[in-house]
Amino acid sequence: MEIRLDGKRALVTGAGKGIGREVARLLTACGADVTALSRSASDLETLRQETGCRVLVADLADAEAARRGAEEAGPVELLVNNAGISIPQPFLETTAEAFDRTMAVNVRAVLIVTQVVARGMIARGRGGAVVNVSSQSSMRGLADHAAYCASKGALDQLTRVMALELGPHQIRVNAVNPTVTLTPMGEMAWGDPAKSGPMRAKIPLGRFAMPLDVAHAVAYLLSDRADMIHGAMLPVDGGFLAA
Repeated sequence: MEIRLDGKRALVTGAGKGIGREVARLLTACGADVTALSRSASDLETLRQETGCRVLVADLADAEAARRGAEEAGPVELLVNNAGISIPQPFLETTAEAFDRTMAVNVRAVLIVTQVVARGMIARGRGGAVVNVSSQSSMRGLADHAAYCASKGALDQLTRVMALELGPHQIRVNAVNPTVTLTPMGEMAWGDPAKSGPMRAKIPLGRFAMPLDVAHAVAYLLSDRADMIHGAMLPVDGGFLAA
């Protein structure tokens, strides 16, 4: 099954590294006109040179910067809310600052960016598709990840509400929920073999995900091949949630 997104305009947040960068590459290869947003100008420049995509610099932890970034992206038909952060801390040591920043990037920015994009989709009357990059941690508790787990649980619920309210406008909204993915952030959080070994042992396929594994799922959910998939949380977890 070939996925083509020719003529579609896409916005990918958190596109400088990891999953977002792989999504931007893949959507470009599928024919989409991609705008990549990240807080790192240097990462975006190398991505622009590699793919020819348009780039925007914005720190999504800042609510107004998130709104401006979405507005500067212009009209898009496909939105991937991928930007996310993880600040691992034990529950009893989780700081208010870490919690607030995690929620700002992982949840509030999704709300703001999607509001801007969806209003444009509604005004144009041709619908669209949104994919939020969540996590298996939205459905399972992980030690030292209180803020992150809370943010991804909130993101899943936000995805459901977005699906209910935007569906009548033919805007499909779904989420992907990866397991540990071998991105710079994933390697930071799970680089210690004492942590990664027990986690890998809980995955029936016996391995962590690669960014391209997640990008393939995102591209499918954005495409017309997934035209009746709406309000779903799609695990990309090697069977972790089945255990």
